[in-house]
Amino acid sequence: MTAVTLKGISKQFGRVSGVSGVNVEIGSGEFFTLLGPSGCGKTTTLRMIAGFYYPSEGRILFGEQDVTSLPPNKRNTGMVFQNYALFPHMTVFENIAFGLQTRKEPKVIIRDKVERALAQVHLETYGTRRIDQLSGGQQQRVALARALVIQPDLLLLDEPLSNLDAKLREETRYEIKRLQLELGVTTLYVTHDQAEAMSMSDRIMVMNGGTVQQIGTPQEIYNEPVNRFVSTFIGETNLWEGTVERIEGDDVYVRVSSAIVLLASATRKSPSCQLQVGAKLAATFRPESVQEVGTPQYDQAGAGSLVTGFIQVSEFTGISTQYLTFADSLPLRAMFVGVNHLLRERGDKVSFCIPKDSVYLLE
Repeated sequence: MTAVTLKGISKQFGRVSGVSGVNVEIGSGEFFTLLGPSGCGKTTTLRMIAGFYYPSEGRILFGEQDVTSLPPNKRNTGMVFQNYALFPHMTVFENIAFGLQTRKEPKVIIRDKVERALAQVHLETYGTRRIDQLSGGQQQRVALARALVIQPDLLLLDEPLSNLDAKLREETRYEIKRLQLELGVTTLYVTHDQAEAMSMSDRIMVMNGGTVQQIGTPQEIYNEPVNRFVSTFIGETNLWEGTVERIEGDDVYVRVSSAIVLLASATRKSPSCQLQVGAKLAATFRPESVQEVGTPQYDQAGAGSLVTGFIQVSEFTGISTQYLTFADSLPLRAMFVGVNHLLRERGDKVSFCIPKDSVYLLE
C-alpha cells in the first residue's frame, strides 16, 4: 500500500490542455475514483500516475518518493485497461504469470502466486483456457488477477467495466471492491459511470474540461455539490434558476417563477454562493426528496414549498416510481421508492412539497 500525492499536475498535448493544475492527496489503502465525462482528463491523469505520460508541469509522489520521471516498470503499479489488453496467444495462467516472469521470479513461486490469484478472482479451474474461450466478465477477472499477482503498491483501473452488460457490471464492481478491501491495496479507478463511483469509492474526484471540480466522499459530492456541473452530473436533480426575494433568519425565499417562491435554508449552500436580497442563484434538489401532499409519506412537520402541476411522464421501474411534472412551466422530477406508491397517470393533477432542508443553493 502507498499514498499518492499529485502536486500541480498538468499535461499539454501540443497547444491542447489535457489536464490542468491537479492537486490531490490519496491515502494509503483508499479507493479513490476519478469521475467525469469523456475527454475530461481523468484517463490522462491516471496514465501520468502509471508513468505512461510524463506531466508537463508538477510532481507525482508515491509516499515520500518522487516518481515523476520514473518509468512505468519501476513504479510497481498494477493496471487494468478498458479493453483488458490480454495476450490472445497465451492461456489464462500464462497471462497472469507474465508480470512475474518479466521479474524473473522462480517457477515455483510463480505457480504458487498465480494459483492464489486465480482463487482470488474465482477462476481456479480456468488456468489452461485460451482467452477466446472466456466470457467478457471472465476476461475482466483475468486482467484483474494479472494486475494483482505482482502485489502492486497501487492498483489502477481505467473504465474496466465499460464492456460488460448491466447485470455483469454490477456483479463485477462488487467483486472489485471485495478484493480491494481484502487486500487493502490503494486503488485509483477511472469511470464516467456515477453509480460505479458512488457505490465503490471512499472518495471521488469529479473532473470536467481537464480541471478538478470537487473532491469529497460520495455523500458530500451528492448532497453538497460545489457548482452546477457537479450537481447535474451526479445523479438526477432539479435545478431552478431564481432570485433571492427575502431572507428571514435561516429562511431564504427564492423567486423561481411568477407563481413559485422556493423556501431554502441559509445553511444549505455552496461556499461560493452569496446570500443577499436580489442575488441571482440556482436552487437544486433531488427527485427523491420531493413529497406528494396527501399521501401517508407526506411529512407536514418537514414541509417547505408547495407546488402543483400535471404529470407529463410516469415511469414505474419496479424499485421506484418516477414522474416528470411541470409546475408553473418549471420541470419538476419526483421519485418515490416502494411498490405501494399509488401510480399516477399522465395528465393527473398533483401537489408536491419540496422540503426546505432538501434545497441546496448554488452560485
